[in-house]
Amino acid sequence: MWSPRSTRAKFALSAAAVSGILVLAGCSDNSGGGHDMSQMSNNTSDTTSSSSSAAAAVETVAFNTADVTFLQMMYPHHAQAVEMANMVGGRSTNPQVLDLAKNIAAAQGPEMEQMSALLEKWGKAVPSTDAGGGMSGMNHGGMSGMADGGGMTGMMTPEQMTDLAGKSGADFDTAWLNMMIEHHTGAIEMAQTELADGDNADAKQLATAIVGAQQAEITSMTALLPQG
Repeated sequence: MWSPRSTRAKFALSAAAVSGILVLAGCSDNSGGGHDMSQMSNNTSDTTSSSSSAAAAVETVAFNTADVTFLQMMYPHHAQAVEMANMVGGRSTNPQVLDLAKNIAAAQGPEMEQMSALLEKWGKAVPSTDAGGGMSGMNHGGMSGMADGGGMTGMMTPEQMTDLAGKSGADFDTAWLNMMIEHHTGAIEMAQTELADGDNADAKQLATAIVGAQQAEITSMTALLPQG
């Protein structure tokens, strides 16, 4: 039997059901929107982090022409010092000279590896140190832009190296000490130029180490020279 009250009740129930559906739909939309915003926030954070990392990497590997010149010139300079150090065995019997030579080779060999690694990382050429004393033939004008505007300072000529190889005993010690003092002095000048003009932190740290170590060795070698 039809009743107005029954019709009104059904209408109320239908309205309530529709309202519930709309509310659920609204909740679903809000939830989805919240997830998207969170994702956007994460993406923004990731992008910012990536940008910061990239900037830090650029800053770490930053270098200039002075850095490249320093490493490309100091590499063969060190190679000649190692060559001179290796000449001591069999020519000198002075234990202090032998120890100095050993320490020079032990320090400068690894430094050469650091130099070549930096140059390779920057995409720059690593100088060749041909076997048989090829680096001895690199004269002061072999490279430009360092120290006195000519090239590597303190390098020995092939003639000087040949003359040194022909000596032994006390004569060898005196000649070797004088030559190595001159060689070290040149390296310090080159390192000081890097400290003044360079930009790369790793290259400048290496230059600082060279100045400290080689100045101390100059002091030791000077004390070993014959007095008077």
